[in-house]
Amino acid sequence: MTLDVRKTGDQTYLSQVIALVKRAQETRSRTQDLANRAALWLTYIALSVGGATFAAWLGLGYGFTQAIERMVTVMVIACPHALGLAVPLVVAVSTRLTAQSGLLIRNRAAFERARTVGAVLFDKTGTLTEGRFGISGVITLSDLPGDEMLAWAAGLETQSEHPIAQGVVRGARERGVKLKPVQEFKNLAGRGAEAVIERHGVRVVSPGYLREHGLAVRNERIQKLGDEGNTIVYVLIDDTLVGAVALADVIRKESFDAVARLKAMGIRCMMVTGDAAVVAKSVAARLGLDDYFAEVLPHQKLEKVREVKARGLTVAMIGDGVNDAPALVESDLGIAIGAGTEVAVESADVVLVRSDRRDVVAILALSRATYSKMIQNLLWATGYNSFAIPLAAGVAYPWGIVISPAIGAALMSLSTIIVAINAQLLGRARKLVASTGAAVSA
Repeated sequence: MTLDVRKTGDQTYLSQVIALVKRAQETRSRTQDLANRAALWLTYIALSVGGATFAAWLGLGYGFTQAIERMVTVMVIACPHALGLAVPLVVAVSTRLTAQSGLLIRNRAAFERARTVGAVLFDKTGTLTEGRFGISGVITLSDLPGDEMLAWAAGLETQSEHPIAQGVVRGARERGVKLKPVQEFKNLAGRGAEAVIERHGVRVVSPGYLREHGLAVRNERIQKLGDEGNTIVYVLIDDTLVGAVALADVIRKESFDAVARLKAMGIRCMMVTGDAAVVAKSVAARLGLDDYFAEVLPHQKLEKVREVKARGLTVAMIGDGVNDAPALVESDLGIAIGAGTEVAVESADVVLVRSDRRDVVAILALSRATYSKMIQNLLWATGYNSFAIPLAAGVAYPWGIVISPAIGAALMSLSTIIVAINAQLLGRARKLVASTGAAVSA
């Protein structure tokens, strides 16, 4: 056995994908923690107002004891516990909820940004569809019999792990076709594959490959199969086009539900695929998608994410393959299907452990609910301090209203308890997750 290594190290396709991932990661914006900044400013305010209160009470002729009491009350009541806990408590509860719902959060900042998602970009094969292709037609364009041509094509595809290749092999075996042995197999990124079979150069390629090489195909049956949404791959032997194989991919049942629910949330649903335009158009029409991108090469998926972002939309990308990794990182929210490749999972912000596409709806809904609770807590904490600090400083003293340090401590503790209870109420969002239909019994 002879192994011919054409590229090594940084020249390999996987290394190029990793480089794209790193580049996208370096250009991502970093969010700042609003709660921490607010708590810091509240600390400054407490110290400043406390000192000013002490000076004011002394200056107005009150005794040292009363001035110290007012200052201590301000310091105690302005303690930024509630403000400091407003966000972390909600984060802790939401993390528990997502874990219990089979949603693995790898990037908290991206999860919180999910509330603003305006467009969801789905990979097609293996994500919206089952990725299990079956042969729906074999068309010969030469004197070579259909089964013989299939033996050449399926023999080559035994060396590929692509879903379309596996469909060709599966369909050939179901027809009882004996596959031919393969040598010098080579993957043509985004275009197909080639190899040497019985000293002949054999290629199984996409329609895009034919256009790039000026090979025109005019066949009514191929046209009809393509219009029906079948994926067409072409077989070349010694650079001569000998036939085509049509394959059909089944759309997942949960994909219909996921798209419908996302659109009900006001989110645009799009698809990106390397398949021919007619195939993409058929799938998009059946699912009711708002837009689609067809015949997209692996490295171009990242560009499509940028294109959608350029429309002013916050973009979530959902995929499961190595080719999806750069796009997952470039998107505002990268969501990987749990059953996908390790590279895709490592590049994503969120992983759908159950591999249920409807969990995309759950992620976005939980993100919105989480953000809502954060805002409620922050408003309560800031509102409480806006009211309590002046009162502790003694602005109501002329009317006989004075807060002692003990009462100030009680109010401060009460505000923290209220924030904690409100964060726990996020648990009600679990019902929202279940309502998506994504939650299924184990």
